[in-house]
Amino acid sequence: MFAEIITIGDEILIGQIIDTNSAFIAKELNKIGISVYQITSVQDDKNHILHALQEAESRVDIVIITGGLGPTKDDLTKHTLCEYFEDHLVQNDAVLAHVKELFKKYITTAPLLQVNVDQALVPSRATVLHNANGTAPGMWMEKNHTVFVSLPGVPFEMKYLIQNEVVPKILKTFDRPFILHKTIVTYGVGESALAARISEWEDNLPANIKLAYLPSLGKVRLRLSAKGTDQKDIEDKIQSQIKALYALIGDVIYGEEDDETIEEVIGKLLIKKKLTLATAESFTGGKIAEQITEIPGASQYYKGSVVSYATETKIEVLKVPKQLIAEHSVVSAQVAEAMAMNVQKLLKTDFAIATTGNAGPTKGDSNEEIGTVFIAIATPKGVLSEQFMMGSQRERVVQKSVNKAFEMLQKEILKF
Repeated sequence: MFAEIITIGDEILIGQIIDTNSAFIAKELNKIGISVYQITSVQDDKNHILHALQEAESRVDIVIITGGLGPTKDDLTKHTLCEYFEDHLVQNDAVLAHVKELFKKYITTAPLLQVNVDQALVPSRATVLHNANGTAPGMWMEKNHTVFVSLPGVPFEMKYLIQNEVVPKILKTFDRPFILHKTIVTYGVGESALAARISEWEDNLPANIKLAYLPSLGKVRLRLSAKGTDQKDIEDKIQSQIKALYALIGDVIYGEEDDETIEEVIGKLLIKKKLTLATAESFTGGKIAEQITEIPGASQYYKGSVVSYATETKIEVLKVPKQLIAEHSVVSAQVAEAMAMNVQKLLKTDFAIATTGNAGPTKGDSNEEIGTVFIAIATPKGVLSEQFMMGSQRERVVQKSVNKAFEMLQKEILKF
């Protein structure tokens, strides 16, 4: 089965917002055996939307549309759907009651306007999908054996509808193949070198198993994908190939992802082992803390961070000795280790990460070359650090260092 995702909104096309909805929808559809054939973004323009719907109908089984369901005049989706389906809008009493209840509970300072009441207007032949988190309902329509699902573009509303309304209805409506993805995460080896090491294995993969290389800064993910009707057969074949991969490149494999990031894997390890973590960041500017705290439940193991961007903050807050900085420079293994040990002590944790380096474009308080990075990990048994040259492009230096810090931390946690 194939699906197409159509996002509607000028704000996406001019780069004002990033389309995260499509990534979420694609993952959820893939989990239930539906492959996304295409993702399309269109303007808030009736003719453009109509053309996109017509093209999508010709090539996929399900079309998921997001956006354009708001109460203002620039939101055209419902009216355009009526034209496409030769339908008309009618008031849905259940939706109207829900809108009134939301205003009564949460929007007490604003009156219920006609544009809000009009959120209850839906195409007469649409099946309404209840949106518990907002006023715009989802809508399920069918034409020429293709299902069209229209959803609000607000991410938390869209996610609720996908998980609680759309996916359950798809499961009841369609027979689907089984799709399995397994992702092996490697660190420290580039894509080309990795491909050379597994070339013979890759050449002998079964016909129904596909391999994709997913390189990013400091790591390469290897995604194995298979599709078929026999779930156990697919799972067994994928597991057999993963076992063969470990035999070939086990020295650079740092785990497997089932839609999990390395920081999520680390979080689970810390919870399982009842260990805690703190961070002290300089040039990474809180990026490590940001990625950790995006994980629900991170407060179980993550105690906090000191973003000691300036040298005086390292001295005054993290108590890094002035003499140590004078002797070794603020960008040094000694300072990174002091930062890690001191934040570990300050926040009373088992582990700590510290970063210091020159991300560029200028050298700042150190004479070290741009791209020079020191990362330290404090553990219950001591502290260690490594020096890296991460290049000259600032964003790459920062993100590569964040990835490397997580890699180093995971290694150390696995020792306990």
